[in-house]
Amino acid sequence: MDNEKGKSLISTGTSYLAKTEKLLSITQKILSEIKPQYESVRIGNQEWMTRNLDVDRFRNGDLIPHVESDEEWKKALENGQPAWSYYDNDPENGKKYGKLYNWYAVNDPRGLAQEGWHIPSDAEWTIFFEYLGEDECYKMKSAEGWIELANENNEDPNGNGDNSTGFNALPGGYRRVNGSFLNVRYGAFFWSATRNESILVCDSDVYDDDLNVVWGRIYYYSYDKSVGASVRCLRD
Repeated sequence: MDNEKGKSLISTGTSYLAKTEKLLSITQKILSEIKPQYESVRIGNQEWMTRNLDVDRFRNGDLIPHVESDEEWKKALENGQPAWSYYDNDPENGKKYGKLYNWYAVNDPRGLAQEGWHIPSDAEWTIFFEYLGEDECYKMKSAEGWIELANENNEDPNGNGDNSTGFNALPGGYRRVNGSFLNVRYGAFFWSATRNESILVCDSDVYDDDLNVVWGRIYYYSYDKSVGASVRCLRD
């Protein structure tokens, strides 16, 4: 009798442990979906994520509105509301390039970057560029996926970088104020956290006087807070 009771207690304990482990596994899966983990690379004294941000919630768990239509994208600007979208509203582009966020999502006090990370300021981007030195865009760009706009022969010239930094800048394009999309496979557009009009551009058709591909910096005015651009995070 005692033996049977002993077996029953062991069985019950094993069953409870199995259920607990299953619940823990499910919880971890949910958390990983809500807060995806990102690989990073050390570049100089900075540590950068190697992928564009792809979260649909703020740090506190609040959902960021997913906006698809041109009209709703414009309304987000008018109402000062955060928003994100996939390029061309295509989730497949999200898998490659992450999400495009407007300024209100970037600047929201609830925090767009996950714990331990932040959106880099203009000064931090400048430190990054100065560390890379010449041909910074080439060193940052991914080794595949880029094409050049300048093309007299209607071919598909190589606008790829060598990604020697490991930064892996991807040509995810951007979303315009009117809701239309532009420059996928041609340009990488990243928000700076310092001011709402500052977006950093690594493009396939921005050249210096010697026709070398360079970083261009575009300053949008305040009415362009609804531009949708990529976000690349920096370790705190």
